[in-house]
Amino acid sequence: LREACQPAFDAIDMAWPYFLDCGRYFASVEEGCYDPLEKLREGLDVEEALPSGLPPTFIHFTHHSYAQMVRVLRRTAARCAHIAKTYSIGRSFNGKELLVIEFSAQPGQHELMEPEVKLIGNIHGNEVAGREMLIYLAQYLCTEYLLGSARIQRLLNTTRIHLLPSMNPDGYEVAAAEGAGYNGWTSGRQNAQNLDLNRNFPDLTSEYYRLAESRSVRSDHIPIPQHYWWGKVAPETKAIMKWMRTTPFVLSASLHGGDLVVSYPFDFSKHPQEEKMFSPTPDEKMFKLLARAYADVHPMMMDRSENRCGGNFLKRGSIINGADWYSFTGGMSDFNYLHSNCFEITVELGCVKFPPEEALYTLWQHNKEPLLNFMETVHRGIKGVVMDKFGKPVKNARIVVKGIRHDITTAPDGDYWRLLPPGSHIVIAQAPGYSKVIKKVTIPARMKRAGRVDFILQPLGTRPKQLLLGPRRSGSGLRDPPGGASRYGEPEEPGQEPLGGRRQPSVGGSKPWWWSYFTSLSEHKPRWLLKY
Repeated sequence: LREACQPAFDAIDMAWPYFLDCGRYFASVEEGCYDPLEKLREGLDVEEALPSGLPPTFIHFTHHSYAQMVRVLRRTAARCAHIAKTYSIGRSFNGKELLVIEFSAQPGQHELMEPEVKLIGNIHGNEVAGREMLIYLAQYLCTEYLLGSARIQRLLNTTRIHLLPSMNPDGYEVAAAEGAGYNGWTSGRQNAQNLDLNRNFPDLTSEYYRLAESRSVRSDHIPIPQHYWWGKVAPETKAIMKWMRTTPFVLSASLHGGDLVVSYPFDFSKHPQEEKMFSPTPDEKMFKLLARAYADVHPMMMDRSENRCGGNFLKRGSIINGADWYSFTGGMSDFNYLHSNCFEITVELGCVKFPPEEALYTLWQHNKEPLLNFMETVHRGIKGVVMDKFGKPVKNARIVVKGIRHDITTAPDGDYWRLLPPGSHIVIAQAPGYSKVIKKVTIPARMKRAGRVDFILQPLGTRPKQLLLGPRRSGSGLRDPPGGASRYGEPEEPGQEPLGGRRQPSVGGSKPWWWSYFTSLSEHKPRWLLKY
């Protein structure tokens, strides 16, 4: 770790945190190795024994504190180490890890043509049912796989599943302090910065409506506007966006509470003044199929009583277009669809945001089959590999479906997944420098596995060699950014020292640029970060 990270620390004049080596060089606390991050761990390394006599497959249907949740996820990953692992995608504002448990035949790596699914709970800290459902789901998947369930083994052997039970652990702490049944409608909803995380994503929907008016420009994979970063962006939001950049997600669900319905994009009305207005995406048919995959097997969503929770959605089949319910901007589902290849729905699990403990087992019984059925729908539509005539994968090739103005792109390995409803479709694969390939695809109504459709792209006629003037095209097809910027948009100053080059202390002994930020976080100044 030190070998990999030391150049970055050197580049910003930050000392190596000596306490990371405590276990290596100090035998005990008495020898003086103080770890300032110990409080953040909150006893997470302490193993909590199961009640005596209970098998390791036992699921405890209770509310889990942050420390208990982390222990359960790590213990589950350890029990199913050949198909599961935990990893962190970042930290909350108060420093809690955003812990994910992943299930796959090859945990930790993307496999060719294996679709990736993510389920996210607790984006609002006081909506806790989703958090618990995902903790139970992790244990269930592990146990059923070990017990030889054909359905679960098939699912995990063909799909890479990522579960993030709590996107807002700081908000949960506020809500949990009040307790189930006493929690207000909004207590703990926001994160520690008082930001609603489901209003904190870039508003790409407004940009989509503007672009959709012109037929000559793309209205998918919309970049994040620069002005977005001028506002307050939560670390939890940044963590999700970074996660989406590094993993080619195909399907996603965000689990909420407060009603009983499944909603799907767009969540923001095409006429901003309209609070309720049907605002479909180009993939309206597919989104309805995804929403129904959850709602149609949920016993309470299919209950015919209009007096029940969510009864006002009964005539719609317990699914609704988000903006037709109520319009809002900055939502995570719209962002997924417009910035990436991922289709995300929002599931409202019930009218009680913080249900009492005795209701959790029934909630699990109602949602277990819908969760499994939803994840299995990632195998609807088509999948394949786009390659050149030498068999080399073509990344970022566009997969176009005629009549649906929303393209998806291939992953770095050249593989792609296109969720599509049953019927006949004209599918086009194209990439810069290659001639496009067109195929007609028919998807039967009862087909439960994605049909494989590969494309081999032929290069266009030989182009003249480029003159070596100005910026050159890199191998990935991206231009070098103008103005001496790095590939990631960070300006490179003239005469900037190479990464890892050691600088001399600044004149006058002034502190590094990051010092004011760290000192503002706590009354204890982290002098151990200073080199000089």
